[in-house]
Amino acid sequence: MARKGKQSKGNTVNKFRHLIAQVNPKSPISEQYRTVRTNIQFSSVDNEIKSLIVSSSGPAEGKSTTVANLAVVYAQAGKKVLLIDADLRKPTVHYTFRLDNLRGLSNILVGEHTIDETVNRTNIENLDVISCGPIPPNPSELLASRKMETFLKDAEKTYDIVIFDTPPVLAVTDAQILANIVDGSILVVRSKHTDLEAAKKAKEALEPAKAKLLGTVLNGREKSSSNYYYYYGTN
Repeated sequence: MARKGKQSKGNTVNKFRHLIAQVNPKSPISEQYRTVRTNIQFSSVDNEIKSLIVSSSGPAEGKSTTVANLAVVYAQAGKKVLLIDADLRKPTVHYTFRLDNLRGLSNILVGEHTIDETVNRTNIENLDVISCGPIPPNPSELLASRKMETFLKDAEKTYDIVIFDTPPVLAVTDAQILANIVDGSILVVRSKHTDLEAAKKAKEALEPAKAKLLGTVLNGREKSSSNYYYYYGTN
């Protein structure tokens, strides 16, 4: 049975993220997250998107904030959502949802626990979370294992969509590994922060993957006084 999320302890309050899609669902920014969700749903007419990764070229581009709010708006649309922290090096999802990180994805991949034993119910209807778990010494090998593929197939039987928060594309190969087993990829870039060449390299790194690169989320750009997030496709 799924566990109820527990509040993280220790000096982590500054790492808590603001889930605007939850606390202010009628805000213009929340509407932009819903636009991203809609564009993803219509990006592949013939094949339903059941799983996707959200990544960035480098750190501090808003990837984890984007993936958390995207999971929230999917849940608000009535989809049964599983958000997974697949950043097995610098995990943050447990901070966002005030969870402990004692059990998570790493435990599943080494065979210590099942999905039911690691999944956390959140206070958002339809949204469950699996945190990273103890940081392993071999993240890339675990993510590339057959156990990972089996885990994803099992998760897709229970959930309408499975969303992975992954490490930055150019930092390690983890995002590229997962892009080969999910249905789609989203790249997050930050206005006036992301280097253009780095963004191009990240896009090029994801393109050979089996999963379709669905588009890019540009955040931090002030288009107007009430609109800070903009989404555009890659085609």
